Parts: sequence; C-alpha cells; structure tokens
Amino acid sequence: MTLPENISEKLHDSFAKQSMMTTFGAQIDEIAAGLVTLRAPILEGCKQQHGFAHAALTFGLGDSAAGYSALSVMPLEAEVLTSEMKIHLLAPAQGDHLEAVGKVIKPGRRLVIVQAEVFAISGDTRTQVALMTGTMVPVLPK
Repeated sequence: MTLPENISEKLHDSFAKQSMMTTFGAQIDEIAAGLVTLRAPILEGCKQQHGFAHAALTFGLGDSAAGYSALSVMPLEAEVLTSEMKIHLLAPAQGDHLEAVGKVIKPGRRLVIVQAEVFAISGDTRTQVALMTGTMVPVLPK
C-alpha cells in the first residue's frame, strides 16, 4: 500500500534527524503503510569482541524500523515513542550489513503493536539474527 507523499516526507525528515542512525550509517530502504525497512553497514566501530555486529546496532536498527512503521499509520501531526521493546537474538550478526524490517501488527489510537525482524546480509546470504516485538505510543500535540 502506498503512503501519501506528506507521510513519506515526514518519515524521511524525521529519520534524517536521528544522529544515532547517522552514526550507524543507516538508511531507509522502503516505506509503505505499516512497513519500514532500514539498512546499515556493519562498521568496525559497531562490532563486539568476537567481530559480530553488536546487539546495540541490531536493537537500534530494529527499534527504529518498528517505530517508523508505527508512525507511518499515525495521523500526520503525531510523533511516536517506544514504550516497550523485546528482542530475541537468534544468531550472530555477521556479514556486510544489517537489514531491519519493521511492521505494524495492530494499529491503535493509544498503542501500536509492532514487530521487527533483523537480518545479517553477507553476499547472497540473508540470515535472521533477531526478532523484536514492542509497543509504540502515539504522541499528539497538545
């Protein structure tokens, strides 16, 4: 499902303000209603002691993808905050980059239930490294 131009523009503008995503070298790959895909390289500065992508990179990318998927189904004037996010780390995140696919499971006026799947990409190999579920809260202007 295609988003209205003003919602897509809002998500791109918001994402550009996230200094942590800039630090990670993350970018938006896809935006649709209730679905956002982000991608980030596994930089040397984002690895843990065994050479895998640090769980903080995995979590940050997944949380942002899920948050933006929620924001994509909210009113134009709304913002979004994470209320709760759970992560299951499924495999070591090794490869060239990570891809996080955030999607809305159940939209709502007060709470939006979301999920993110995070994959490590190495050449033609795509391995799921995390499954996240959470709750996003719409923040409306007063």
